[in-house]
Amino acid sequence: MTVGSDIARCPNTPRPACRGYLHKRTQSGLIKGWRRRWFVLTHDCCLYYYRHKRDEGKGRALLGVKLEGAEVGADVSLGKPFVFKCRPQSGNRVFFFCAMSNQEMKWLEAMEKAVLPITQQKHVWVDVTLHNSSLPPLAVKSPECLGLLHKMDKSRDMWVQHYCILKDGCLSLYGIYLQGYQVREQPYGSKKSTIELKPPCDEFKTFYLCAENPNENKWIIALRASIKKWLPLHQALQDYMSRLPEETRM
Repeated sequence: MTVGSDIARCPNTPRPACRGYLHKRTQSGLIKGWRRRWFVLTHDCCLYYYRHKRDEGKGRALLGVKLEGAEVGADVSLGKPFVFKCRPQSGNRVFFFCAMSNQEMKWLEAMEKAVLPITQQKHVWVDVTLHNSSLPPLAVKSPECLGLLHKMDKSRDMWVQHYCILKDGCLSLYGIYLQGYQVREQPYGSKKSTIELKPPCDEFKTFYLCAENPNENKWIIALRASIKKWLPLHQALQDYMSRLPEETRM
């Protein structure tokens, strides 16, 4: 079993929060009892399982369970040690899992964190973004957009030039997390074309940016695409799990 994001090894890709073998109790099919399966708890609070470790990444999981809002806890009703259960928020099914040792009960701790609402979690992408923001600009792997932008400094009423990097929903120079922001092009002062980053509420600041070339729209396209990475996450998980055929959920 491995736990953690392992940012140092691959700084731009969050590693699953937890992965390894567990025994899952089944009451379907011809053979009832405990089956050994390979489980992956991803950074987006979803638990997937496969028949074997080698199946991860090569095909569809046997099942994906969204953990946010689920009931998770240890269980002694089955008379086995190291057993814990999970009741997802949607549906009536209860999952029972059995670890191999007390050390592997860290699975329970990881799942208990995953059931918290997203607003109460320290999202692993935040760790990755903080790591990226500490790197020299050219060390950030696969940026979504980079280059010179002018930012309106209202305190001095002037445009200030900066070298900016956009990666995973964050404009790193300013530390702006873009979840919920709206991006639109509009005139501002003497500039005919500027980029307005409008926050989801008045508590946050509205930013005005201007590219070197007023006719260049790559920043607007990149900013909108980066924001969309965050917004449809929960809907994507629901859609994925709803497509799984019932007969594969063993």
